[in-house]
Amino acid sequence: MKVGLKWIVSFSIITLVAIGGLFWNPAGDLPNNGEFLSEDKIVGADVAWILAAAGLVLLMTPGLSFFYGGMVGRKNVISTMLQSFIALGVISMVWVVIGFSLSFGESLGITIGGKHYGIIGNPLSYPFFSGVGNLPHKMMAPTIPFILFALFQMKFAVITPAIITGSFAERVRFISYLLFIVLFSIVIYTPLCHMVWHPDGLLNKYFGVKDFAGGTVVHMSAGFAALAGAMVVGNRKNPHHEPSNIPYVLLGTGMLWFGWFGFNAGSALSASASAATAFGTTTIASASAMMTWIFFDRINGRSVSALGACIGAVVGLVAITPGCGFVSIQESLFIGFITAIVSNLMVNWKVLKKIDDTLDVFACHGVGGIMGMILTAIFAHGENASLLHGGMDVFLHHMAALVLVSVFTFFGSLLLYKITNSVITLRVSEESENKGLDLSQHEESFS
Repeated sequence: MKVGLKWIVSFSIITLVAIGGLFWNPAGDLPNNGEFLSEDKIVGADVAWILAAAGLVLLMTPGLSFFYGGMVGRKNVISTMLQSFIALGVISMVWVVIGFSLSFGESLGITIGGKHYGIIGNPLSYPFFSGVGNLPHKMMAPTIPFILFALFQMKFAVITPAIITGSFAERVRFISYLLFIVLFSIVIYTPLCHMVWHPDGLLNKYFGVKDFAGGTVVHMSAGFAALAGAMVVGNRKNPHHEPSNIPYVLLGTGMLWFGWFGFNAGSALSASASAATAFGTTTIASASAMMTWIFFDRINGRSVSALGACIGAVVGLVAITPGCGFVSIQESLFIGFITAIVSNLMVNWKVLKKIDDTLDVFACHGVGGIMGMILTAIFAHGENASLLHGGMDVFLHHMAALVLVSVFTFFGSLLLYKITNSVITLRVSEESENKGLDLSQHEESFS
């Protein structure tokens, strides 16, 4: 097999990263600038829970690979699953080298009214995890080791680009995909993460955006990137196929639902009442959405299907993510219900169907994230916390932030696809597409 220059360059980059870490200044590993607390501030229960939660969130990425892999045609099962799974390798390395610094490093941004608002982190804050040690961080991780916080956040960075893959499944070159997710992680995910979750972030500090576990940072960004990807890559030559393995979809849904407890309840960053609330609202919203989806399908003349039940459950999980720690169980029932109806309508909307979003990523994750952001701004508890609790300004700021995030993630991703395509062609040849990506890209087959 002929080895192209792009593969040699890719291996050279991995080599430089692996060796470069050995020569990084070890003095950078020492806490400084008064950012850190003493070791006696660590709470053992919090450490145990976040360790478990980080493992649960990691499980979601292979869960997503089964969820997506079961939906595509038999010629593309392995390639689709690998596109999710490989993010565990690619994005983990990006996160250690520079991603964490860009997401949670010292804020670089703008000054409004004499106050500083961060847009992105300083890339020299924690390169190669330098300075990310076992002491708690005063602002971001006051009861757990900072390295545990960094690793927990890494799992969110991993699954976000993996979600995007469902939109262009069955027609994208593997090496092009790798380049795109590196660019997406650095250019789209890290500034959005910083703006929403860093204490000095623009969307957090100025707009007051409430995103408990990633409805905006993860699902909206992935959803709009998915929509842009489907538009740039174009429709499949033969878009109609039967899902290859419904039991895979059921397995993947179960893994996602299980892992989502770490995703949402773990975002409390403590073994606390807030984590318990998030745990409860997560499962109830998903249950509500799942049941709403299958009954809504039926009254619209479609069959009650395992596939529909799984999609509904995931839509509910997406919708509750931004508000899971801010709303009640009763409100989570409604959030799952209404989001399932809206997403179902979007999945079956004729206008959207003209865009070949293979696995309806935008209609489920993008729209689910949008609905979650809106509903959080309506229902979130606390004084002046949402529309129903005296927070008209909070609601209006949420809507403004929603527009900004949508524009940034869609057009930013559109630009990155164009850049990627100019470096390495995104789409496989027609011959490779007809053959299937399992064989044409990986010389493996699903049987």
